[in-house]
Amino acid sequence: MSREPTTTSYAILSLLAVRPWTTYELKQQMERSLRVMWPRAASVVYEEPKRLVAAGLAAARAEYTGRRRSTVYAITDAGRAALRAWLDEPGAGPVTEFEAMVKVAFADHGDLEQLRAQLGAIRADAERRVAVVRERMEQYEGSGGPYPDRLPVIALAARFQREQNEMLLRWARWAEEEVAHWDGVTPETGARVPPDAFGEADGEEGPDQVSG
Repeated sequence: MSREPTTTSYAILSLLAVRPWTTYELKQQMERSLRVMWPRAASVVYEEPKRLVAAGLAAARAEYTGRRRSTVYAITDAGRAALRAWLDEPGAGPVTEFEAMVKVAFADHGDLEQLRAQLGAIRADAERRVAVVRERMEQYEGSGGPYPDRLPVIALAARFQREQNEMLLRWARWAEEEVAHWDGVTPETGARVPPDAFGEADGEEGPDQVSG
């Protein structure tokens, strides 16, 4: 590998530590397990495994289904050692990349309908995310999912995803309710500071308890 392994390198190496994958299978698994926490991994799925092979951290072999050729990647002993060394180091905290929130933060350069539409889109996306996570949680609770032997650590990440999405949905419904009373997007045109915006939240409300 001509450069030092990145977090994306180790994210893919972590999947290879679960079992060998074809590139197509890796892409599917990234969509399932990594997209919400490290979405950039999916963009390099066709190149990063080759870099891991070049670095001796993974091995590649050809498999055939009829005449169709697939490359299967598997982790090596050196890869497992590198992965364990990476896990020894504390990871960086979250970095939010949220285009819709940038538009909300600068909505006073547009109009009220734009802001309301933006909040509605955020709320709809949050509802979709909550539904997806709830379905996934039911799978884990019922059958243990595809990797029941990994369920203890999966549960930690899944709980974080559930609470993060429910928080976003609570916020979106709160923001929509506040903006519903505005006449504009600036104080001069009828926007107001929500009375509870800068104080501490009063308890934890689930997404189904917040009026939309």
